[in-house]
Amino acid sequence: MIPTALALLRSRRILSFVSSLLLLFSAASLQAASVRGVVTDPTGSRVSGAKVSLVLGGKVVATVASASDGSFQLTTGSQGRMFLLIAAPGFRQLTTPDFYAGRMDSLERNLVMEPEWRRESIVVTATGVPVPQAETSAAITVLDTVTLGGSLDLTGVLRTVPGVSLQQTGQRGAQSSLFVRGGNSTANKVLLDGVDAGDLGSQFDFGTLSLNNIESVEVYRGPNSNLFGAGAMTSVLNMTTEHGTTSFPSILLVSEGGNLSTTRQQLTVAGAHGKLDYLGSYGWLQTNNDLPRDRHHLGTAVANIGWQPTAKTILRGTVHYNVAASGVPNAWDFYRVATDETQKDQNLFVSTSISNQTTDSIHNELRYGATRKREQIQQWSMQGTLVNFSPYCYGAGTLGQMVTITGANGYSVTGQAYLDCKPFSTQLVSDRDQMFYNGNIKFTPHLVGMASFSYQDERGAQPGSTYYGPVHRTDTNYAATVHGDFGNRFFYTLGGSLEHNSVFGTETSPRAGFSWYALKPAKKIFSGTRILFNYGDAVREPKLTDQDYSLYATLQQSGLQSTIDQLHITPLAAPRSRTYEAGMAQSFLSDHIVLRVNYFHNQFGREIEYVGLGLLSQALPGMTSAQKTQLISVLTANNVYGLDINSQAFKAQGAEASVEAGLGKSLFFRGGYTYLDAVVQRSFDSDNAALIGGYAPAYNGIPIGVYSPLVGARPFRRPPHTGFFTTTYSAHKFTGIFSSSFAGRSDDSTFLGYQDSNGGNSLLLPNRNLDHGFAKLDLGGSYQVQPWLAWTLQMENLLNQQHMAPIGYVSLPATVRSGIRIQWGPGSGR
Repeated sequence: MIPTALALLRSRRILSFVSSLLLLFSAASLQAASVRGVVTDPTGSRVSGAKVSLVLGGKVVATVASASDGSFQLTTGSQGRMFLLIAAPGFRQLTTPDFYAGRMDSLERNLVMEPEWRRESIVVTATGVPVPQAETSAAITVLDTVTLGGSLDLTGVLRTVPGVSLQQTGQRGAQSSLFVRGGNSTANKVLLDGVDAGDLGSQFDFGTLSLNNIESVEVYRGPNSNLFGAGAMTSVLNMTTEHGTTSFPSILLVSEGGNLSTTRQQLTVAGAHGKLDYLGSYGWLQTNNDLPRDRHHLGTAVANIGWQPTAKTILRGTVHYNVAASGVPNAWDFYRVATDETQKDQNLFVSTSISNQTTDSIHNELRYGATRKREQIQQWSMQGTLVNFSPYCYGAGTLGQMVTITGANGYSVTGQAYLDCKPFSTQLVSDRDQMFYNGNIKFTPHLVGMASFSYQDERGAQPGSTYYGPVHRTDTNYAATVHGDFGNRFFYTLGGSLEHNSVFGTETSPRAGFSWYALKPAKKIFSGTRILFNYGDAVREPKLTDQDYSLYATLQQSGLQSTIDQLHITPLAAPRSRTYEAGMAQSFLSDHIVLRVNYFHNQFGREIEYVGLGLLSQALPGMTSAQKTQLISVLTANNVYGLDINSQAFKAQGAEASVEAGLGKSLFFRGGYTYLDAVVQRSFDSDNAALIGGYAPAYNGIPIGVYSPLVGARPFRRPPHTGFFTTTYSAHKFTGIFSSSFAGRSDDSTFLGYQDSNGGNSLLLPNRNLDHGFAKLDLGGSYQVQPWLAWTLQMENLLNQQHMAPIGYVSLPATVRSGIRIQWGPGSGR
């Protein structure tokens, strides 16, 4: 009995000890941070056996392999700023953005891996929620830090995107406009950290935009006004700012110099501590360019501060402030005399947001954005040969030198053009405050819904103008989108918006996109066949100058409200686009090569143009003959000779083909070609009025559109043939980038109407194929001399082609820039 009692007592003690250990383990688990999720490939298929590591302070604190269903869970008793490192055979190693987790936090981080030879990303512009690029039907190109390389601005980089043409009227810092798939330069929505960065009416100058601390640029081609509001007619460019990640203050110093007296310096301090991450940066660029009076400088200050009060809530604020000044020598080839003119820009972009993962299935984000843009153009003095009377200036003026102008079409003219009339000064102000809410809910792993609301308060002015006063607009947008799939094979996006703008009233913008994997990706020579289709409508608001010169505004400013009421005249309507797109993506050699081919058809209507009184009655539908006669009479009595109205229409269709190929982890190729067929279908501008009236300027019987294209012709500055090829290599201590882009000839005008020495049109040339084609080759890279020191080299325009700009403007010649990058920090958290 005694041994039995002793054994029973011993068993009870063992049981008590085990119970105590379990309680201690349970208590420790309750104090442990937990990170769980699912690992998938870009098509949503589960990845098993992936090694998932949790990294804190530069050390791996937990590691686990994903299960057969791709799921994983990690726990740690530590707290702080951490990130996940994921590796699996055949996939590129993935590092997640860092996050803060406390000891009792439970987080979900679903991970999408891509083949090591592919370059795809998680994108947001297609659906409003983060999704793998392979699950979207939209045409999207992501320009990452490697692609951006040592570029100073986006003017060259954007030419390596299919369907894109960028036109810069001069050299570094000159006005740069983007044309996507044949649309106007006002048809693009440009976002910086989610904030609309464009002028009123979506005009954006890429020449004064710095790439300092820009982490990535997402270029969406197609209409998406249902998510981003008026302006996203042909594209959305979404730029994001990098943020601090290291657990110590990291200092980056860049110093470069090159020909044309070019210097560039940048100082960045960034890091993270506990729940806070921070980045502050200042950069300075200066160059003399290659023409007289064409000096350019650009100063850029950037700040990015993030704070995570909890693991599921992030507050972030970013600020970009750019100050630029550039000489404007004008179209040098037309005058051979540089105008004494400068353009100055001061641009402030502010984005503040709070993001909360309310539950595993519900995410909410609220953002406030502010945009403040100032542009001043000043002509200080008159240059050239002074003449007492100029028909062009209605008084004294100056002439340029005697020149011969030769177009890419082979036609040429010789003469002198009037250059300056008198010194002038103009200003343009665009202010915007915006509030944006986005909420999304994951109904199932295969269905996500998104709803958003935005409000914008816009103010525009032309200070110094005696006729056009300030403009105030408000804009409200309600949008909803669903994104989902069936069996990780058929993906869809359906959405729409209702937008009310104080200028054009209420408009709707539907959008639909579908993507179907006829063949799933596999380790075969031929697999991964994907069929794509997109449809969408989009609108934009009128520019500030459009609104000022409109029929409605002119009658108001002339005190003719009674005429507005009597004839039921309304403000300008929103220009509208409609797009149909179909295509396919095909993988070869186990996904090592991916070919994409897209056909698009864009219809642009209600475009705004300046129409003279002679054709105004024909361009205004819905009025009786008596009403039109009354209106023309009123305008004539008030000395109005033309107005901006919604009367132009054109179409643009074409095909994009691109190929991507990867060799191992280090070498990656991209190439593409776009064919564009664009034609003006309807127009009542002064050039078409002259053609109809039989007095249009002509060159040997060829009619010429002086300021705008004639009906049946191509829109200006949109070449029918564009393409690119890039190669990036990154391994060990060396990173190299070769980039090339080309464009065929495009239609344009010399715009020298009534500007020859006799006030005539002898300096005009036929519009067809007037602008030169070109091929631009760039080469750059860096070599890591020491862990803290790198040598950089950038060579642009290796072929020294100076006719990449529209006719008359001289492009920047071959340039070389070299320098050092010094990065200091007592260790690395990444």
